[in-house]
Amino acid sequence: MKKILIILSRVPYPLEKGDKLRAYHQIKILSEKFEVILFALNDPATPTTPEAVNVLGKFCSKVVIVNLTWPGIGLNIIRTFLSGRPLQTGYFYSSKAKKQLDALILETKPDHIYCQLIRTAEYVKILNYSKTIDYMDALSKGIALRIPNASFFMKFILNIELKRLQKYECSVYDYFNNHTIISEQDRDHIDHTRRSEISVVPNGVDTDYFQPSNHHKSYDIIFSGNMAYPPNIETAKYIITKVLPIVKRELPMVKLVIAGATPPLSVTSLASERVIVTGWVEDMREFYLSSRVFIAPMHTSIGMQNKILEAMAMAIPCITSSTANNAIKAIDGESVLIGETPEEYAKHLIKMLKNDQYAQKLGQNGYNFVVSRL
Repeated sequence: MKKILIILSRVPYPLEKGDKLRAYHQIKILSEKFEVILFALNDPATPTTPEAVNVLGKFCSKVVIVNLTWPGIGLNIIRTFLSGRPLQTGYFYSSKAKKQLDALILETKPDHIYCQLIRTAEYVKILNYSKTIDYMDALSKGIALRIPNASFFMKFILNIELKRLQKYECSVYDYFNNHTIISEQDRDHIDHTRRSEISVVPNGVDTDYFQPSNHHKSYDIIFSGNMAYPPNIETAKYIITKVLPIVKRELPMVKLVIAGATPPLSVTSLASERVIVTGWVEDMREFYLSSRVFIAPMHTSIGMQNKILEAMAMAIPCITSSTANNAIKAIDGESVLIGETPEEYAKHLIKMLKNDQYAQKLGQNGYNFVVSRL
């Protein structure tokens, strides 16, 4: 059995972030045909649990986790800023981790090296091995979308990071034999003459895990996601402050739940009797099934929104933006409803909350769409 070394910028468990979810399922599938060796970095803000090691050990012959430290991260960011590389590569780079990785490669002699996100590319880009880079998302596009809403100081930093990411996303291509990305729209933002050769590998959804079921509806509207992620924070605030007030004019008792880990004060401070902010939830399925409509008006996000696929798989009618739907390619008015303004989102919500038959049909069509992708 051939060996594949997978290098990640985060430990892929628990599955509260999109990159973790993608990596976990890829590891699970690859382990059926390869001996998987996992090398993962660990952010000091999220300590690794024994459960994570045990779960990953079921699919990997070896699991090596390197804990990053705040002093090390700070020093590497300064070095990276001076070097001209993107700060994201510096945040996740550690000379200690590099030494451990080199030793692991010498010990295991992998047949192939797989890097998720350009954050990990710096560790192996010059090594003479067969290598794949999974861009996953066009990180530069994500930064570009955040700039208009940023503070003056952050605009300055983000503009520098944008230029560096665009350059790095292009240059890193030539160090790898194979290249993958999550969607066509992300591929279009990689400024390389051979970007058409990047293979689009979209995320799927586990329809055995996420499946329809009759359930008491405690909430009218749900938005879910990792609330430490800036686009999710912006979206949660947008729903509460821009969309919900319009809906309340016709449906004053409407109830919204914002479900997901690590909500900041800017979101929790908006909670009320009819706006529930949960924080970490053990099983997101309970919240999907307890809600009548799912909404994700994502305007500053990139990649593929797993949350939309999950809700569709549970036959929850979904509303989203054209930006988010570009990666999913659901049909507007048939399996999803598309909005761009608070008024459009509110109109869709009111229509579905007033018409159960219409909402159920849209939810069923969304489910059929997700199943047809498998």
